Amino acid sequence: METKRQKHFKRGLKEGGRIAGLSFWTLMGIGVVEILVGWWSGSVSATADGLDSMSDAMISLVVWLGLRVSQRKEDKLFHFGYHKVETFAALMAAVGMVIIGVVIAWHSVEKLYTQHEVENPFVVMAVLGGAGAISLYRAFQMNRIANKYNLLSLKTDAKNSIKDGSASVIGFVSVGVAALTGFHQADAIGGLIISVYIFTVAYFSLKSASLVLVDASYDKELAGRVKRQIETVFQVKVRSVMLRPVGPFFHCELGLKVHGRMQVAELKRLTRTIERYVDKENFNINRVTVLPA
Repeated sequence: METKRQKHFKRGLKEGGRIAGLSFWTLMGIGVVEILVGWWSGSVSATADGLDSMSDAMISLVVWLGLRVSQRKEDKLFHFGYHKVETFAALMAAVGMVIIGVVIAWHSVEKLYTQHEVENPFVVMAVLGGAGAISLYRAFQMNRIANKYNLLSLKTDAKNSIKDGSASVIGFVSVGVAALTGFHQADAIGGLIISVYIFTVAYFSLKSASLVLVDASYDKELAGRVKRQIETVFQVKVRSVMLRPVGPFFHCELGLKVHGRMQVAELKRLTRTIERYVDKENFNINRVTVLPA
């Protein structure tokens, strides 16, 4: 029988997969339109934002695949399940963002030293403004689901979507400045700003995913809270609380200080009671092991 936590996690993966799939098709559509408009008008910002949108679409596809694989049950190869595949998808998404940033920066630098005028700038601005609004709306939807179910890959995709929407706004402003002032390099500068923004978001996403994959606990307060709970309720000394992130959850290993006169049967009852208590009181912990230390 599935537990409440397992049902919650499955529901989160299902909702996350749905929004990631929708993100893929939305970004692909936006990217195609922006690249065509950029080619037609000669706008570096529009082309850069279109490439960014299409590559972001591939990142959403990676996240969607990661969420799908994470739903698999434990097997002989993955004894603890496939939850970390979701984190690995977040890492791959961040690496993709770095590659995108390099391509856009290179293209922008090339255009920076070439005098070029954007044709039909107000049409380009309308496309960039619409793309930014759609991307930001979808990003806030994605971020809400990611925070509700603590899905790291979806959080990365949400940050990426916010970046995509913000990049469209930057492109909008750059094209507007170039059109109104005659400073045509503003378009290329907008592309450079977009690439720097991409690198910044990628850095934080790489950091978060890497820490989880090397078993670093990103919840700095959870260990202290578990320690206080056990010592208050059971009146025992807790020597250590070790947490290992596994997807959106933690595995917890507790070291208890027990007196030598405690019988084996009594120790077993105590550890099982503590394990059930910690599991019940902390929704983001799905496996608890208690050891005498």
